Amino acid sequence: MVETNNKSKLEFYTTAEVAEILKMNAQVIARKLQSGELTGYKIGKDWRVKREDLLEWLERRSNKNVMNPAQKIVERFMKNGKFETLPAQRKKRKYILEYILRKFEPNRIYSENEVNDIIMPLHDDYCWVRREFIIEKMMYRKDAKYRRNASYKFTK
Repeated sequence: MVETNNKSKLEFYTTAEVAEILKMNAQVIARKLQSGELTGYKIGKDWRVKREDLLEWLERRSNKNVMNPAQKIVERFMKNGKFETLPAQRKKRKYILEYILRKFEPNRIYSENEVNDIIMPLHDDYCWVRREFIIEKMMYRKDAKYRRNASYKFTK
């Protein structure tokens, strides 16, 4: 540990110390440093890694940052807050329908115009989306009134 002044301390780890902390092989850590994947400083023959850089590197690899398949599809097809095109593959299309369906409250009765008003900001073809909701049993329709199916199980 190197002290720069009374208020802040720089804390560095060697390649071996990083490897020990992460329970990894030191050569693997050295390769990550050489490739630039892990930020470090080459001092003499060995590398030094700032504690903050190590924590940042770990945070970028956290599984909390991993998107599930539905999030990936929604992100891929949404442009400027709207779905301009929809995937041809039914499973992928279902993720987008489920994204839109979440805008509706379960068991609330909606008029056709209310349904259209909720869908339109997300996709221009609101008639197609309404039909798909009925086909997929995501919503029920009776006398031009729509209700979200409260027992519909969203894809995980």
